[in-house]
Amino acid sequence: MKKKRLYKNELTSSILNKYINSKIKPYIQLDGGDIEFISYSKSTGQVKVKLLGACVGCPLSSITLKMGVEKQLQSKFPEITEVIMID
Repeated sequence: MKKKRLYKNELTSSILNKYINSKIKPYIQLDGGDIEFISYSKSTGQVKVKLLGACVGCPLSSITLKMGVEKQLQSKFPEITEVIMID
């Protein structure tokens, strides 16, 4: 069964930003952290984000990024190949 897409034609930075702000950010904020969408490359499928607040310096932030943020985005947007944290 094919997954229903959350967008009509192609994935854009605007769609990703809205999704991160509405679906991912609230969960990260529950623990005192925050996330900011930086960019999306259609050619590589990479999403760049910045983790803020309690996430800065947290030894579990890389797990949050890969097992939480990246897995969630990839499940909704198959075009995404990787989520990268920038400083």
